Amino acid sequence: MRFAPSDDSLLLASTVRDLLAKECPPEVVRSTWEPGAPAVPAELWGRLGEMGVLGVLAPERVGGMALDEVDLVLVLEEAGRAALPGPAAEQAMVGVPALVEAGRDDEAARAAAGEAVVAVGFGGTAAWLEGADVAVLERDGRLYAVEPSTVEARPRASVDRSRRMADATWSGGTALAGADAALAFDRGALAAAAQLIGLGAAMLEGTVAYAKDRRQFGVPIGSFQAVKHHLADVRLGLEHARPAVLRAADSVARRRPERSRDVSMAKVLADRAAALAGRAALQCHGAIGYSYEHDLHLWLKRTWALRAAWEDAALHRERVARAVVDAPTP
Repeated sequence: MRFAPSDDSLLLASTVRDLLAKECPPEVVRSTWEPGAPAVPAELWGRLGEMGVLGVLAPERVGGMALDEVDLVLVLEEAGRAALPGPAAEQAMVGVPALVEAGRDDEAARAAAGEAVVAVGFGGTAAWLEGADVAVLERDGRLYAVEPSTVEARPRASVDRSRRMADATWSGGTALAGADAALAFDRGALAAAAQLIGLGAAMLEGTVAYAKDRRQFGVPIGSFQAVKHHLADVRLGLEHARPAVLRAADSVARRRPERSRDVSMAKVLADRAAALAGRAALQCHGAIGYSYEHDLHLWLKRTWALRAAWEDAALHRERVARAVVDAPTP
């Protein structure tokens, strides 16, 4: 089985990385933490729409790129690397495909172009309802399109203040016939896993650079064996998790029967790799890494938030175990 990305997929991801390096530096991420600030700067959101990031999975008839989840996870890894604020991952991976599957092409086209914001919510919790044009919400195993102004949203504190979370109560809405809630959940968990890989990679790269510059006892701390071991373990964790994310993306794209198992395995491994990266980064940076003024906390707190998003590792380990136990004997 081959699920490695194509050269075109790698080129798209590289282009997105260049865009985010220019348009989404740490100060832009930090600005979204301020009370009343937009979830994502309008100019950046427009650029994401122009580049096609929000419509990677959308068909060409609605202005999308007609690519698949393997292509998108590479893009979302770059979103994680930049700690991209806002609902781009949820909109591209969950919201737009659900609207397309339900035949709501006009809304899907606007969302794919970056002209509309789609909030997504599962299990009574929703993100980025404020300022959204439409909400795709799950209830009792079904997806609904809901007018955000009709949702009773009680703000929910998040360690990452750029993630606008709320407990959502709503009635009515329009059932998205044709949209699969179980598939949408797997897509959401896959999107979180891809971002966690990018977050871990960013923290590793930043820590390696810091370890080369920071000197102690007259030498860079990166020359100390203990520091090398910590960072080598992080690299191994990320290299082990990344293929699992690609395999899960391929399973989702091809609707394989083992899709949910593969997604859960990817979420578990990405969760563990990013957590290890965060611990190593904090330890190697020392006291400065704890400070609010240092950018490291933006990546750390996004990591903590995404580890809990789309269910935590315990539930996903249970899904993997259940899939293994229930698998038919050859």
